[in-house]
Amino acid sequence: MTQDLQPGDKAPDFDLATDTGRVSLSSLRGKTVVLYFYPKDDTAGCTSEALQFSSEVEEFAKLGAVIVGVSKDSAASHAKFRKKHDLTVELAADPTGETVEAYGAWVEKSMYGRKYMGIDRSTFLIDREGVIRNVWRKVKVPNHIKAVLTAARTLKDGAAK
Repeated sequence: MTQDLQPGDKAPDFDLATDTGRVSLSSLRGKTVVLYFYPKDDTAGCTSEALQFSSEVEEFAKLGAVIVGVSKDSAASHAKFRKKHDLTVELAADPTGETVEAYGAWVEKSMYGRKYMGIDRSTFLIDREGVIRNVWRKVKVPNHIKAVLTAARTLKDGAAK
């Protein structure tokens, strides 16, 4: 069921395969989570986004944050994608689309007048208690990672007070 998740909502739990094992929101409790949804491995925009998040993994880690990218690609596809581009972000496979739908990222799109269903590039900043603090929909990759990093810093600063 597609939801219109907003800041302040409890983030839906997930348990997904990765190319290195499994990842779940409940296993990340106590950490800030940057959960981003992207359409497809090894396409231009998705590669750019993954490379930019990977370049900032250490900065996010300093804030107690982990980054998890989700698409409907398989864990094997993620492994090839990570290796080809030397990505350092965790990539989770959601082939059934259950998590994509739970976060409202499975939407109707249109290209050249043709309508189809696909993943809306979206990012969720989830606090240590599993509450959504920021939501970005219809993400445009340039400057997005900087905006997420700024929000993560603000969240950490707010939690420290």
